[in-house]
Amino acid sequence: MIESAQIIQPVIALIAWSMVMWLWMYATRLPAVKKAKLKLDPNAPRGEQMSTLPPHVRWKADNYNHLMEQPTIFYALAISLAVLGAGDDINFILAWAYVGIRVIHSIVQATFNKVEIRFLIFALSNIPLLALTVNAVRTTFM
Repeated sequence: MIESAQIIQPVIALIAWSMVMWLWMYATRLPAVKKAKLKLDPNAPRGEQMSTLPPHVRWKADNYNHLMEQPTIFYALAISLAVLGAGDDINFILAWAYVGIRVIHSIVQATFNKVEIRFLIFALSNIPLLALTVNAVRTTFM
């Protein structure tokens, strides 16, 4: 692998983690839907039926949705840095830091979901994301 393309490794790792969360979501949601005897109605207001499921079941879906939000910025940054030839050294380390913190965020949200802890972890995940952004701006425009 070209050294600057190694930043793709944490991208693939976060995508794989998203699939783990997807599986975990359905492994808990499907039995809960069956137990609650929900008849899924495509005409029901969005989220109304799922809101009746126990919180510990909903937390996995909430986290999966979160993994479809902010990490898209990370994916664009990492791929851009790889294309620019700047996906090694500090950017590689920052990318892995972002992924590690997001995995911790997922575990917290999916298990005990203490909002104060989850928010702190989310806020911390923005540090490597911001640093990657600054490095991408410097690489592109300076």
